[in-house]
Amino acid sequence: MTDIDRLDALRIVLDPLGQAGVVIALMLVMFSVALGLRVGDFRKLLNMPRVYFGGVVAQVILLPLVTFGLIHLLSPPPSIALGMIVVACCPGGAMSNLLTYLARGDVAISVALTATSSLLAALLTPALTLFWSQAYAPTGALLQSLDVNPWLFVGQTTVLLAIPLIVGMTVAARAPDWAESIRRRTTIAGSAVLGGTIIYGIIYFFPVLWPAVGLLAGVTIMHNSAAFATGALVSRVLTRKAAVQRALTFEVGIQNSGLALVILLGQLKGVGGAAAIAAVWGVWHLLAGGLLAAFFNFVDKRRVALVIE
Repeated sequence: MTDIDRLDALRIVLDPLGQAGVVIALMLVMFSVALGLRVGDFRKLLNMPRVYFGGVVAQVILLPLVTFGLIHLLSPPPSIALGMIVVACCPGGAMSNLLTYLARGDVAISVALTATSSLLAALLTPALTLFWSQAYAPTGALLQSLDVNPWLFVGQTTVLLAIPLIVGMTVAARAPDWAESIRRRTTIAGSAVLGGTIIYGIIYFFPVLWPAVGLLAGVTIMHNSAAFATGALVSRVLTRKAAVQRALTFEVGIQNSGLALVILLGQLKGVGGAAAIAAVWGVWHLLAGGLLAAFFNFVDKRRVALVIE
């Protein structure tokens, strides 16, 4: 059996306590996201409807479609393809707002798109994951071998995502000050549980993961580059405003890989290659996003210098 075969066959099986921890992490992550949502976040829907809806389409439809095309081009092992699909079907990450700010982008449109994709995630993330996974024969066969019940997967995942979203938005609307005060704690708690799970998995399965690290890194870099490129191209079609273009680029390029990892561990039987891709993506997209933000700032400084000269 090759190293890739071992990775494909790897299953991260959690005991009941670990499974409960993953569920708690998933709900805490979505609850903390919901605590930060405000009605004002959606005002861009009225001010810039073309950019707003175009950004949503880029995240929800184009990125999974581009991912599907990339999978056909690369023909990765089924478990890795599954990880790519799950990541692409997750909502934009909150880090996109910070990176947009650091890159001097339009933070308002970034927040509006993050809020929208987070709300849509309750239904669309499990539904799109199932659709695209079954559309690609190897991942469809993998899900079948895992005995994943499609209706049960969509139903359970939707409930696990929807409940904390509803509760969090209710708290944010009725007690905004309290919501803001506990948001940081819930974010840290959810991240701590998730981080502990990731560290444990890496240490325990290191002998299997290490031989395939080159493949994992290569696929992740190409996938994330395709995501940033999709956001950049769509932004050029939708607007000529540089700040808005940057926001759209980060919204599509930065995905909630932590959520993807939790779904894989808790709902999709802990497929090793898929979980590894989500974990590597979570590290890489922050590094790539930081470098891109630095590049945008360098471009701005050069323009200012040329104007002064």
